[in-house]
Amino acid sequence: MGKFAKWIGGGLGFAIGGPLGGLLGFFIGALFDGATVTYQQTGSGPMTSRTTPGDFGMSLLVLIAAVMKADGKVLKSELDYVKRFFVSRFGVETAREALQILRDLLKQDIPIRDICLQIRRNMDYPSRLQLIHILFNISAADSRFEPKEVSVIKSIADMLGISSSDYDSIRNMFIPATDSAYRILEVERTATDEELKSAYRKMALKHHPDKVSHLGEDFRKTAEEKFKTINEAWERIKKERNIV
Repeated sequence: MGKFAKWIGGGLGFAIGGPLGGLLGFFIGALFDGATVTYQQTGSGPMTSRTTPGDFGMSLLVLIAAVMKADGKVLKSELDYVKRFFVSRFGVETAREALQILRDLLKQDIPIRDICLQIRRNMDYPSRLQLIHILFNISAADSRFEPKEVSVIKSIADMLGISSSDYDSIRNMFIPATDSAYRILEVERTATDEELKSAYRKMALKHHPDKVSHLGEDFRKTAEEKFKTINEAWERIKKERNIV
């Protein structure tokens, strides 16, 4: 059993019900072949328990499928990119399990608005930020971005309640633009050195990998990539301005 099955077997919270549960129920059963999946629930209402690795993983796969279907066709090369991403981060067996579910999801009609509403109501904000970061990461796998895919990621971010400044920051980590280093820190080039230092501290706190430690070490490591990009942007600005 790979890590993906272990994440799910370790417990599902909000993902076992609602639109996500309806979409994934059959696939989860097929993946475990009759094994029991634990349901974690502590209370009733939005975010009454922390997002589990299983919740995050299943939400991620559904959103990946929605992005891949954006242009009306799914190429084998795109599946290969997703597979390579999962292999590099989580290992061969986990990638196999993820691709097994993803292929089935790509055949389904995905009620993306309802799915995003369920995620928004139940998943903490740092975890939602990490979803958007991974979606861009996967879309960047072939070193180019399809406009329709970027548009879908933007729509998903909006429906997940991601602020425009946070979305723009993550987008600039992957799609360079004028003053990208500043945009990653969510400031203008005209900001003073003190404002830049304050912005960096704020971003370092907001995107620290420990914010998603409850998702498990594997997903925490993906957050370290985002944290590294923020630090690199800050180092570029410091060098440009001779900030010590």
